Amino acid sequence: MKIILASASPRRRAILRAAGVSFTVDPSGVDENIPERDPRRLVVKLARLKALDVAKRHPGRLVLGADTIVVCQGRILGKPRNLKDAVRMITLQAGRWQRVYTGTALVDGGRVYTELAVSKVKARRLDEARLRSLAGKHMDKAGGYAVQDRKDPLVERIVGDRDNVVGLPMRSVRLLLSRASRPAR
Repeated sequence: MKIILASASPRRRAILRAAGVSFTVDPSGVDENIPERDPRRLVVKLARLKALDVAKRHPGRLVLGADTIVVCQGRILGKPRNLKDAVRMITLQAGRWQRVYTGTALVDGGRVYTELAVSKVKARRLDEARLRSLAGKHMDKAGGYAVQDRKDPLVERIVGDRDNVVGLPMRSVRLLLSRASRPAR
């Protein structure tokens, strides 16, 4: 079963490749700034919008969309907008637990299936100089850090699926693919 990944993320591609999933890439152009403040609904809604956007260009194909955010101290942290924003994000997270939410959506013809994964990450307490030196290293990642760099100095502990924190929970993807492979009722 070959799918279309509605994302340009190299991390999502690597996760799918490692899982042996056959796929092609067609990134979505969906505007991620939507007026939803509940993190669970936000990531599922964005994943769904991304998958539907790409599915319009590929009728009848399976299209997978995903969206990941980090929530720390009640604040939603997407990708840093600039270096100052990256410093703010990782300073907020230092020494604290945060939750990483990833919504996934699979479009199968006229049907859309969605899943939500949540993991917890504890960030190390680092001094200000160290935090500043780390800021900007991962500007393209929610929360401004990267657990795929197994030695990322900011990450102390993960509770839950590591691939969710990277941005594509394979447990969710497998559930979506199994639901799509069943005949419609």
